[in-house]
Amino acid sequence: MKITAITLDRLRLALDPPLRAAWDPDPRRHFDATIVRVHTDDGVTGIGSGDTMAGFEAVEHLFLGEDPLAIVRHVKAIETANFHGGRFWPLEVALWDIIGQVAGLPVATLFGNAVRELPAYASSAELKPPEERVETALRAREAGFRAMKIRIDRDRVEDGVAAVAAVRDALGPGFEIMVDLNQSWRMAGDTSPASDLAKTRKLVRRLAELDVFWVEEPLPYHDLAGFQTLRAENPGTRIAAGEMHHSVPELLRYLEDDVLDVYQMDVVLAVGMHRARTLAELAQLKHRSFTPHSWTNGIGVLANLHVAAGVGGGPYFEFPWDPPGWTPERRDFMLAEPVMITPAGELAVPRRPGLGIELDEEAVDRWRI
Repeated sequence: MKITAITLDRLRLALDPPLRAAWDPDPRRHFDATIVRVHTDDGVTGIGSGDTMAGFEAVEHLFLGEDPLAIVRHVKAIETANFHGGRFWPLEVALWDIIGQVAGLPVATLFGNAVRELPAYASSAELKPPEERVETALRAREAGFRAMKIRIDRDRVEDGVAAVAAVRDALGPGFEIMVDLNQSWRMAGDTSPASDLAKTRKLVRRLAELDVFWVEEPLPYHDLAGFQTLRAENPGTRIAAGEMHHSVPELLRYLEDDVLDVYQMDVVLAVGMHRARTLAELAQLKHRSFTPHSWTNGIGVLANLHVAAGVGGGPYFEFPWDPPGWTPERRDFMLAEPVMITPAGELAVPRRPGLGIELDEEAVDRWRI
């Protein structure tokens, strides 16, 4: 089998009303998605998505004519291309989709088949006052979710803590709450400094008193000692990070130095599926958790799900959900049907061979740039 062509469809969905994501200083008035299709001479086509694939045309020749099943070779080739400024992990997703189809198995089965579904947590996007956040948390519980992640802005800490406290009071101890401080990385052009360690220590202690399940990305990635300090001071609250950490050697150092409780590498944005699997298994061997970031689109959600279910990640899986600003229908506008949780709050691995992706070709044609 040989790769005969790699095609990219760049799509753009207008967002009205816009999404006011807590980590983005500018309201998002459109949502972009790049669909990668890897075509083969056997007629099998793999699909991937998650990053922009900007600049891929310059390195496309590295993969044409090659065996799509030679996945280790392709991972190494993608890493060399990424070193020079690309982020081409959606290509690896499409290759795994081919491998699963050829094997006649879901990719999660090839990655270990540890579980067939994972409990999902509703991952919010926007900053909302306590009353509105309680309302969405109640809707989340009614939809089947057992947990929700709430964002806190470093410049509006009191508002954020009040929202967490209100959800805890309204939904009780049986509903888990995660908190994301969004301090490990910045959107392009956002030069504002992260909150200092002293303020962050104080905030994490307050969140621990509210029985928060984990505090996510409380510090910049390079502050390993700060992460370790937070863990030591708050033994009952997990510290999570790593969603956009692109350095496999640095993540290995995190594991060696026991920096985090929860590792969150996104397989379409950070380190790819193959490398994420290796890091996840190492984390689990050290009695630490792997539950990946999945804030892209439904294809990215499925790619992360297959890896997490394959290795037995958890205890929860991120499901972007914050209506009305962010819904499965907006997130998965290129799919025949949006990826959804079960009534029991589980996200199940599709049983079809490959990743189980079914595109809505009319939507692809309609929203193609």
